[in-house]
Amino acid sequence: MVFSTACSKSVLERLRLWLLLAAFVPFFACAAEIDIANQQISVGDDGYVLSADFRFELNPRLEEAVTRGVVLYFVADFELTRGRWYWLDETLASRSLTYRLSYHALTRQYRLSTGGLHQSFPTLTEAVQVLSRLRNWTVVDKGEKSIHPGEAVEASLRLRLDTTQLPRPFQISALGNKEWSLASDWKNWRTVIPQPLAPAEAK
Repeated sequence: MVFSTACSKSVLERLRLWLLLAAFVPFFACAAEIDIANQQISVGDDGYVLSADFRFELNPRLEEAVTRGVVLYFVADFELTRGRWYWLDETLASRSLTYRLSYHALTRQYRLSTGGLHQSFPTLTEAVQVLSRLRNWTVVDKGEKSIHPGEAVEASLRLRLDTTQLPRPFQISALGNKEWSLASDWKNWRTVIPQPLAPAEAK
């Protein structure tokens, strides 16, 4: 009898878990609100660089948050892999790039920062337009021995609003809130590693 009761409880717990997951499936299925286009890997001065366009708009809730002083963090994730028939794909490169979108009330300027670089804009629209254009991001360092020019590989890219970097009260309110959900699906494409520039071309 005790065993039967324990089994029943176990089944009920599993059923509750499946129902909970099912409730969140539509949320995650609709989470892709950023489109990625014109992605391209080319040769740069310091290695291989990536360029792409992100198509999205901030909803009124996110616009209000920025204007009220909340810093929004956007993260671009990139992966380069080589397929292997006998095992899992080999990861050749994995990079992340973080953007900080903020508003400074004193100067009435919107600021977009990445690494040590900062740009200021008079309007939020202009700041988002620059954020939407990813240009010359070094994703593979020069001389990386695992990369072979002329080889076909798989590339993956995504952009997401990172709510884990929000102030704690906003993290809680963002949990399960669609207004705070802004992300792309992984954009996957097959590409050929370009040949490095000849010395004469690099000058």
